Amino acid sequence: MKKNKSFRKARYILYKETLVDYKEHLWTFIGSFFGIGLIAFTQSMSLDKLSNVFLIGSFGASSVLIYGAIQSPLAQPRNLVGGHVISAFIGVCVYKLIPNPELIWISAPLAVSLSIVAMQMTKTLHPPGGATALIAVIGTEKVKALGFMYVLSPVLSGVSILLLVAIIANNLTKNRSYPTNSRLTKYIKPRKIRLRDVTKNRTNL
Repeated sequence: MKKNKSFRKARYILYKETLVDYKEHLWTFIGSFFGIGLIAFTQSMSLDKLSNVFLIGSFGASSVLIYGAIQSPLAQPRNLVGGHVISAFIGVCVYKLIPNPELIWISAPLAVSLSIVAMQMTKTLHPPGGATALIAVIGTEKVKALGFMYVLSPVLSGVSILLLVAIIANNLTKNRSYPTNSRLTKYIKPRKIRLRDVTKNRTNL
């Protein structure tokens, strides 16, 4: 009996997780398309294309979270911005301390490991942050040449664009709400006043 109950529960969870919600997929697509698209557009319109790179790989991973898994604690603004910025700073610091490419077997894991611990300590855990730290160490020469400017651009400027698009796209429909912190969303998506609530208030008066 217990096994049957566990089996039914597992089957329900599997069924629920594999439901196809075309509206959700549509808004996920719209958000990620415009988020990454705006960053790419900014890069394409950059006056000095040789010295700056706005589009880095970890932004793609962030898009999965902030447009496709918006209820996840790891997708919230604090995690998105803090995780990337802290990891970028640590990645640049590690590269400055160990610039020798022959010691990448030390610098690469050190940058990722330190960034993870730093995100844990600051409660800004965001998985793509590890990639941001790694890119600072193993990225192209254009990325490495940025030094600490890498933290501001492309990282901070890029996540700011992603966050702005996420706040807009994820609140255009009543079924989606981002961020999950009610103190923030009440300014973005005001709660609708229901007729039942109004009647109840009048009765209490």
